[in-house]
Order: sequence, then structure tokens, then C-alpha cells
Amino acid sequence: MGVMSTAAAPVAVGGAPLTPAEVLAVARHGARVTLTEETRKAVRHGRERVETLARGEVPAYGVSTGFGALATRHIAPDLRARLQRSLIRSHAAGTGPEVEREVVRALMLLRLRTLASGNTGVEVATVETLAALLNAGITPLVYEYGSLGCSGDLAPLSHVALALMGEGEVRDAGGALVSASAALRAAGIAPVELGAKEGLALINGTDGMLGMLALACMDLDRLLKVADITAAMSVEALLGTDRVFAEDLQRMRPHPGQAASAANLRALLADSPIVASHRGPDCNRVQDAYSLRCAPQVAGAARDTLSHALTVAERELDSVIDNPVVLDDGRVESNGNFHGAPVAYVLDFLAIAVADVASIAERRTDRMLDVSRSHGLPAFLADDPGVDSGHMIAQYTQAAVVSELKRLAVPASVDSIPSSAMQEDHVSMGWSAARKLRRAVDGLTAVLAVELLTAARALDLRSPLEPGPATGAVVRTLREHVPGPGPDRYLAPEIALVQGLIADGSVLDSAASVTPLH
Repeated sequence: MGVMSTAAAPVAVGGAPLTPAEVLAVARHGARVTLTEETRKAVRHGRERVETLARGEVPAYGVSTGFGALATRHIAPDLRARLQRSLIRSHAAGTGPEVEREVVRALMLLRLRTLASGNTGVEVATVETLAALLNAGITPLVYEYGSLGCSGDLAPLSHVALALMGEGEVRDAGGALVSASAALRAAGIAPVELGAKEGLALINGTDGMLGMLALACMDLDRLLKVADITAAMSVEALLGTDRVFAEDLQRMRPHPGQAASAANLRALLADSPIVASHRGPDCNRVQDAYSLRCAPQVAGAARDTLSHALTVAERELDSVIDNPVVLDDGRVESNGNFHGAPVAYVLDFLAIAVADVASIAERRTDRMLDVSRSHGLPAFLADDPGVDSGHMIAQYTQAAVVSELKRLAVPASVDSIPSSAMQEDHVSMGWSAARKLRRAVDGLTAVLAVELLTAARALDLRSPLEPGPATGAVVRTLREHVPGPGPDRYLAPEIALVQGLIADGSVLDSAASVTPLH
């Protein structure tokens, strides 16, 4: 994927809060960012306040003092530029795997958003340089470990600030690893010379964990609809009933997410010849297993969790996170708004919901493979059971991923480890919560891909009975890329391909072309 996109509309930074969709547009799809003259005016005003403070005799945290446990030392005026440079160099101390490009771009955008508020006291040139890096597709190298999620995502943001200074390493627009100085020179961008407080303003925010929350919320909005699609396909494949999804039954437990999921299942199963084939008085099925019958209860609870997480994300996207902060009345005050607890909690909450949605999907898959529970399907959906293994090991893969998702559901936000000589004695671990949620979202995509592949194969094996129009459209989309039942073949590429069809929206679009989904 190229970094810059001519199709994505520019995103204005400053003034109105950003939306999760705008974060996605810049981070993943390469939309450009713009700064208004009003934004520049607000930034200049904030800078004037900091310069006045820097000239005064009263110590001000981060302007004329050290940081963290070193905040008691007064810094002479001729050392303050060095103070800011030293802050960035010493705090750019991350390690581990390189963080994904879209995460770094989200982090950069969200730091730019706070800087553009005028409440951080940075120079206009610093704001413009960060915007220029985004628009040039220059992405600083940020590493997996280094943030405790309190005082913000210090190490990740410091690696970005280091690149603004023309130091460290970056990926250019083509993805090549180059020095920051070379990348800035090639793009015609001058490195910033940090003044009083600017280094601190560049790194004191929840931008990394918030960026990952916004991206996860957008991805899960799609994945939970896909979970309804795969559940509907499994209900058909297992000769389940749609009666339990009736609106009057669902109204008896009025959770919004459950209502939306059940409405999707009703729409997806509407006019299904398979469902109609066993709806009559001769059917001896009294009730389906929980993994079918309770699909909207589980997916609905996940939807309500996502709704809460989106509320938190939107509030955070309307926040100014810095310490100290420049208030509109001219005061510069220390505060604790950088603590990541509000974001960390919902990141952990989403990981729990993701694990459970994946768990119920895996149970439906397993039922389709077991001759004692699949109502007439061949063992493991194999072409010649015994010679062929069918989807036996695809379910193993699902089970392995679900097991991993359960481990990832263990909350990070209940942990805290003191730092900075006990000055920073309680931290949120929000960055860690965000990192594991990203892995969980990928895992859910894989689990749903296996259920979709398995259910589509089972539906083909129900021929001459046909699935409903909506689920049938999904099967047809799948069959454009993956062949139907037959002797065993190399499954890993097919699973990966279906993951791609889920991620790029093809699966959702094919169902939505027949019936709207909530």
C-alpha cells in the first residue's frame, strides 16, 4: 500500500476534533493533513505565553526545570535548548520490533492535533514540520517497547521528535530505511531547532495508545458485522433455526448491540431455502446449541463494548494532552491528564470482547466438522474422509488462535510498575494494552476467515438446497477466489486470502449488496 493517496480527502487539523474515520484516513490510507491560519494564530499565541514564562524568574516545569524526578533543578537560560534536545535523545530509548507504519502515522497525527490546539506552547514551525513529515510519507522508526502509558507514550513519541530534529532513522514514502537527515533533505524539510518546552510538548501525550484504539474501533466495526455473516452461514450449514432471532424475543432483553446483531441475522437468513427446508411441523429440532442460538447475545455484547470504546475515543480525540499546559487565560499549569487509564481500560475491555467473539465462532466451526453434530455433513467436510482430512486442521488453527486471544484478553491496565525514582509511581500500561489489542484484532480476522471458509464449504455440500440471497452472495464472492469442495489442497493460502477479503471489505460488501447491515 502506498503512503500517499490521491483518493483520500485532506484532513484539517485544528479547530474541530478529529474523528476515528479521519485517523484511519491519514494513518492507513495516506490522506494529507492541512493547517488553517486560525490554527497557526492559536499556536503563535500559546508560544508567546511560554516565552514570557521562560523570561521570568519563577521556575516552570519543563521550561526552566528538569523533568520527572529531576524537576527540582533550575536550568539556566543558556542551557534550555540543550535541555530539550537532551530530553528527546535520552527518551528515544525504545527497543523490540518496529511498530507498524499506520500506528506511527496515527501517533504523529494525534500529536499534531494537540500541538495545533495552541495549548502546548510550541513554535508554528514545529507544528508545520510535523505536518510536512506526514504529508511527505516520512515515518520515524518507533519500537514496540518503551511506553508505560503515563506521562504519555514517551519513548514512541520521542522517536518521532528525534526525526523532527533530523536525527535517528525513518522509512521514506517508499518504505526504504534511511537516516532522518537524508529523508528530510530529500523532501525539502528543514529540521526543527527546539526551544523552551518544545521537547516536552512533543512527547507528553496518549497519542500512540489512542491512535491504536481509533484504528481498532474502525476495524472492529467491520469485523463484528462479518461475525454476524459467518454466524448466519453456520446456522444455515448446521440446519439451525432463525426463530430465536425474532424481534419480539430480542426486545425482551433490550441491549442495543444484541438488537442490531439479531436484526442482521434475520436479514441474512431471510428467504433461505435451507432454513425453510426444516421449518415445518416434521422438524424434530427443539433448540440449537448455544454457539448458534446465542450468537446475537455474544456479538451484541461486543458491539456495546465497542460503542463504549468509541465514546472514550471520541472524548480523547477532543482532549488536549500535555504537561504543563498553556491555558487560554495565560496560565501554564502542571496536570495529570497524560495518564492513560481511560484509554487503557477500554483497550483491555475490547480485547476481552474480541476473544469471546472468536471463541463462539470456533465452536460453530467445530460443530460443522463433527459427524455427530453436523446433521448429515461428511466428517471434517472431507471429500473422501480418511483419505482426505478436509478442514480438520483449519479448526486446529482456529483453536490455537482462540487460545492466544484468551491470553491477550488478560488486562494490561491492572499492572503498574514505578519509574523515575518513584516520581511516576503509578502508570497505565495503555500502550501495552493497545499493542495486544492489535494482535487480537488480527486473530479475530483469522478465526472468522476459517469459519467463513468452512461454512461456505458446508453450504456447497448441502446442494441442491441453496443458502439465502445474502449468504449466497458471500459464497459467490468467495468462489471467485477459492474453489469449492474437492480433494485436499494447500489450505494456508486460502485462509490468508479470505482474511484479505474480510479486511478489505469484500465479504461485508457482498452481503450488504443484498441487504443492509447494522
